[in-house]
Amino acid sequence: MSMFKDIPVEVGVIYEGERIRRNDMQVELGGPTVKQKFELAKVKPLDQIEDGKVTIVGPDLKDLKEGAAHPFGILIEAAGATLDAGLEGVIERRIHGYLNYIEGFMHLNQRYDIWIRIGKKSFQKGLNSFELIGKVLYRLFKSELSIIEKIQITFITDPAKLDEMLPKAMGEYEARDAKARGLKDSEVDTFYGCVLCQSFAPSHVCVITPQRYSNCGAISWFDGKASASIDPKGPIFAIPRGEIINEEKGEFSGANEAAKKHSMGEVNQVWLYTAFDHPHTSCGCFEAVAFYIPEVDGLGIVQRNFKGAAVNGLPFSTLADSTAGGRQIDGFHGMSIEYMRSSKFFAADGGWNRIVWVPKEVKEKVKEFIPADIVDKIATEEDAKNIDELKEFLKAKDHPVVKRWDAQEEESEEAKDVQVSEEAAGTMMPVATAGSIPIMAGGFRIILKDAKIYANKVIIKSAEKDNKDKR
Repeated sequence: MSMFKDIPVEVGVIYEGERIRRNDMQVELGGPTVKQKFELAKVKPLDQIEDGKVTIVGPDLKDLKEGAAHPFGILIEAAGATLDAGLEGVIERRIHGYLNYIEGFMHLNQRYDIWIRIGKKSFQKGLNSFELIGKVLYRLFKSELSIIEKIQITFITDPAKLDEMLPKAMGEYEARDAKARGLKDSEVDTFYGCVLCQSFAPSHVCVITPQRYSNCGAISWFDGKASASIDPKGPIFAIPRGEIINEEKGEFSGANEAAKKHSMGEVNQVWLYTAFDHPHTSCGCFEAVAFYIPEVDGLGIVQRNFKGAAVNGLPFSTLADSTAGGRQIDGFHGMSIEYMRSSKFFAADGGWNRIVWVPKEVKEKVKEFIPADIVDKIATEEDAKNIDELKEFLKAKDHPVVKRWDAQEEESEEAKDVQVSEEAAGTMMPVATAGSIPIMAGGFRIILKDAKIYANKVIIKSAEKDNKDKR
């Protein structure tokens, strides 16, 4: 792009989705090992903004220790005659896209969870100052969002300043999130879609409704409305709600059509209020993952910054890989923390009555939105570290899923036994033979090649009934 002739690396959409591995990075800003991190946009009066000003608080990029992770913050302050505070979330989320235009620059996640890596090659080419990065942001914001008349950008690497600013940023996020609560999906005729993450997840289409925040946790229904109004052809767009096909599961004709169109036919059906069958697709920037635990017929949740393994023995990274990329994986669901505060949170699956394990940190964040009669029945890492401990905890607390176990046991006893001769039983007749048999276990697909399966007894159950039990 001609506007970037003075930038030592290339800038363009072709660099979206670029991954920088640890061995190839000059520095890491934010990320999973750093607590002090955020990016925030604020709308100010015109006379309070010095257009084009870039401020660096703390060491500049070239002065940061190579190969290390550093605390980091970005503050965008913008002004315009028709620019109002309702657009702050919109401006904020554009940071992700614009920074990923820079060659050798990887930006993941959002708000208080940003993860940035700058590649060695780009650093060696001269991308060694936040001043240069600020120039890129300034020019892209001014060129693509004409509603912005003035903009100034501050980069913070000073830990003391970050300590001061982070609580204020968190307060801003909470105020925005709270605004969207109370409005119901049934009360609006328009939802919003977002494809900002398609560079990382090609078939992902985020459907944003009043009761279902974006997976990344950065875009509410109000943010979507504001973004689509100022940039109708941009990555955030209006979705006519259309016909309510299934109110319980959250299936809407407009959401289905939008998913099909923007996923190039990869996704044809989306259920917004369930983790099963046709769950909402997952990007790569989601804040948490819900995962089905078949041993207890319940759902667990683990957030991005959780250390160690979840109760099923898998870390967040493995669970995230099981559902990311724009795929619909039965029983897996990438989501925002804010969705957990919604009355439609897995409503078709039983809501909080189906949640059996949540890290303590997340539980504390959303505690006031968990029904009082279930909050103490949901285990954390302090209560259960494996499936056996989880089972015992749920039994002791009389969690609602325990009643599902009883119902399934009764059904199993009533299941029809297929009678075989004693002679046949004694010889262990094969009940399944195939060139390959796929099995899903713990988020992994196991394929048995040239398999023969033997059994002394076969129980035949209705597949339709079994699917109903899962939900």
